[in-house]
Amino acid sequence: MRQTVPVVLCGGSGTRLWPRSRKQMPKPFLPLIGDTTLFTATVLRCEPSAGFGDPVIVTGEAHLAHVEAQLPDRDRTRIIVEPAGRNTAAAIALAALVLDPDDVMLVCPSDHHIGDVAAFQAAATEAAALAADGWLVSFGISPTAPETGFGYLKQGEAISGTGGRRVGRFVEKPDLARAMEFLASGEYAWNGGIFAFRVGTFLEELGRYRPDIFDAVRLAVEQGHWDDMRFHPDAQVFNTVPSVSVDYAVMENTERAAMVPAVMAWSDIGNWQALHEALECDDSGNAVNGPAELVDCSNVMVMSDGPRVSVVGASNLIVVVDGNEVLVCTPEGAQTVGKLSGAANQ
Repeated sequence: MRQTVPVVLCGGSGTRLWPRSRKQMPKPFLPLIGDTTLFTATVLRCEPSAGFGDPVIVTGEAHLAHVEAQLPDRDRTRIIVEPAGRNTAAAIALAALVLDPDDVMLVCPSDHHIGDVAAFQAAATEAAALAADGWLVSFGISPTAPETGFGYLKQGEAISGTGGRRVGRFVEKPDLARAMEFLASGEYAWNGGIFAFRVGTFLEELGRYRPDIFDAVRLAVEQGHWDDMRFHPDAQVFNTVPSVSVDYAVMENTERAAMVPAVMAWSDIGNWQALHEALECDDSGNAVNGPAELVDCSNVMVMSDGPRVSVVGASNLIVVVDGNEVLVCTPEGAQTVGKLSGAANQ
């Protein structure tokens, strides 16, 4: 019986959210919005009560303890432990090779925020139906600003009898002028990195366009082993897999690319400004988490895990205190926080 299996990808270090996000505790495992971590919230959106199968988590050894501690139901969750990070094409292939070919994979990054869970689940249902018919489906996030940090999908012709559309073309991160054109046209959506694939179809297309990745991952799985609910691919083989995103390996090559529109209060929480925009703010656009006092401020975000922060007469400012580290930046500077030496080394 075909089922929709959530495949949650846990990788990366989230350096643009330093100092709160660090190598040993990156952003998926932090409660940045409310009391639930981004990882746990991702799994909860795909609960069996909403029609999903038992999840599969793909993560590295460094994050395994966080994953197991934060899973809502550890006993029904398979975890694939990557010997090394080899990008999303390999990570998705690992999950596909332990699933039934007729299953539909719902591939979800572990570090995104989705404010409208019902809208996400409706889009997932639509995407799974398309995937079952042989389409490789992206979630097309309705853009709200001319973002230059996201890839874009151009909407193609409608797919008869569904709410989906073909993908007209994939566009890598555009400059501001092009992003403004995309937003004004109404023909483009953000590529949110959420996908639905029938397992067998994905593996066929990966084998067609990147047989080197497919063959190496298949061999790593064949020579791997299970440890209770954890699966360990063969490390020596897996380390030879080319590091390529699923977009480059498959989605930009296949003739089966489709998309479903998704309006679901989505954010990749890619930096502190993105987090500020996702948080509830007061009438002046201020957001506070932790002990703080703001006087005559607008568009200020303060997060502190201890020391009291006082801000007077400031606008367009971000202040983050984590242990003995303090970050102060503007919204414009939030994109380059990851370049700080502290972010790179911690």
